[in-house]
Amino acid sequence: MRPTRQSLLVAVAELAFCLAICLSVRGQGIDYAKIEILTEKLGANLYMLSGSAGADPGHEDAAGGRIGVLAGPDGIFMVDSQYAQITDKVVAAIRKISSEPIRFLVNTHVHPDHTAGNANFVKMGALLFAREELREEMLRPPARAGNAAPAGDPARLPVVTYSAGMPVKLHLNGETVDLITVVAAHTGGDTMIRFENADVIMIGDFYRNYGYPFIDTNNGGTLKGALEALDITMKVAGPNTKLVPGHGTVINRTDIVPYRDMILGIQAKVQQMINEGKTEQQVLAAKVTAPYDSKVPGGLLPAGAGTSADRFVSMVYSQLKGGK
Repeated sequence: MRPTRQSLLVAVAELAFCLAICLSVRGQGIDYAKIEILTEKLGANLYMLSGSAGADPGHEDAAGGRIGVLAGPDGIFMVDSQYAQITDKVVAAIRKISSEPIRFLVNTHVHPDHTAGNANFVKMGALLFAREELREEMLRPPARAGNAAPAGDPARLPVVTYSAGMPVKLHLNGETVDLITVVAAHTGGDTMIRFENADVIMIGDFYRNYGYPFIDTNNGGTLKGALEALDITMKVAGPNTKLVPGHGTVINRTDIVPYRDMILGIQAKVQQMINEGKTEQQVLAAKVTAPYDSKVPGGLLPAGAGTSADRFVSMVYSQLKGGK
């Protein structure tokens, strides 16, 4: 059976996205020397580290993914490890907070802007936690999009793993830390990290307010799961909870409502066009995100084979056509 023009276009788009991810993993296009690590205090002994803007073409607003640092006499607890090439800068930022050893590290999901530095911190003595699904994603062949440091140092792999429906709770530095699993959302192995006393939740990448949502279907993410993750977040968060996404600005529970409504609105429009027999290219040409473009910073910046908006619409189309 000969491939259709539409299937070829989808394959080309997926190949372009895979190439972009691979280039990011290798460091091409990222000016690591230019990246500065910025520190913001979120609680009594809880901090957020962010890369500076303008050095990472894939994340123009802030280089790489955010890092969480819980400091205290029990040692440093970290959320995510950023790019391996800037580990020394991350460590320097942590040392301005505390001189205690880095004892624990947990990954929110598999992507290299959150996990590529894993091995460096493990070799400093950190015990690495993550979803079992994330570990499996890391072990897949390098051709799959989004894998962190494929065929790399085995120290990058989590030592302590857990699966969906297995609550994990840690007690250290006067804080209670909950590792909350999210099923098949941004990837197939997402975790939210809640700091109960500080009233802060680091939610990873299933929410982002810089660019349109990115759901990595190559690594198990689903549109349905991302919507469920947003609902779970609204249930877990209190009215004053700080929600820290991997990219974009810190939000609260009420900010999720218009974001979810945007996804549902675009989903409904794409479904309508599918019911009318429209192809993916016809849906893309219709610019169904137009009502939201002015409200989504970075939404029309390049991403994959098109813009962030195009990537999102293509994903929605694919998921709906596949009945997911």
